Amino acid sequence: MGTTKAAAPKAAKKSSGFKGIKQGIWVIIICAIAAHCVFYFGAGHASNFADLGGATFVIQTPGDVHPHPVNLLGTVYLGGFIVPIIWSLCFTVLTFCIERFFAIRTANGKGSVAKFVADIKVALAAHDLEKAQAICDKQQGSVANVVSATLKRWKLVEADATLSKEQQVLALQKELEEATALEMPMMQENLPIIGSIVTLGTLTGLLGTVMGMIKSFQAMSSGDGGADSTQLATGISEALVNTASGIATSLFAVIGYNYYTNKIDRLTFCIDEVGFCIVQTYNATH
Repeated sequence: MGTTKAAAPKAAKKSSGFKGIKQGIWVIIICAIAAHCVFYFGAGHASNFADLGGATFVIQTPGDVHPHPVNLLGTVYLGGFIVPIIWSLCFTVLTFCIERFFAIRTANGKGSVAKFVADIKVALAAHDLEKAQAICDKQQGSVANVVSATLKRWKLVEADATLSKEQQVLALQKELEEATALEMPMMQENLPIIGSIVTLGTLTGLLGTVMGMIKSFQAMSSGDGGADSTQLATGISEALVNTASGIATSLFAVIGYNYYTNKIDRLTFCIDEVGFCIVQTYNATH
């Protein structure tokens, strides 16, 4: 009669947390759709203008009717079609900044990273690898993942009598570098998009400014020696609204990019610090 092999108990699966949005292009598309809807059906609503001839939205107004804004939203609408493009960039920046907040919080783990590094140093000084591994399992996050992978490699190379001390140390260093390389993409995901919008916001705003000034000069040169005041005001509004929108978008992008880059640099410094401590401790005790 055949015997059945007892199934090994499955290890509990750890929650990996929020790792970020992988398909950033869909975020850009959704933000573009939202920005255009807000612009045309929000800022372009009839309540923001006077003398629309019964139209519900400005985009439905006949070409011979010039909308007169009665509030700031109406003035913003006169900025033209460049404004929703800039708003798309702005919405994208805000969305990715929120996304990076949760991703970096996951990378930090469940406690203070500085305290985690200090606890790992204490455990290594006492040559207590089990305690160090337990600290990693409790902390989680990117730094803990790198330390955990290096500690597991420590046990493997320590048990391999065929390796010299130099080879063992090199194996630890290689594991540390590979584990760090696996964690960095998660921390830096979508940051290049925010960095690109820093420049794109300003350039797009400048494009809208130039187009508004062109309309203003065209209005000044039209008619019998006099300027078309309505077209002149529309051109100036378009120029100023696009300038303000572009500057605001670039401002948000610069703040978000620098803030999260600094957060990542701190995590990288912690990884380097604790990694150096692990390698030095192994080198000194073997």
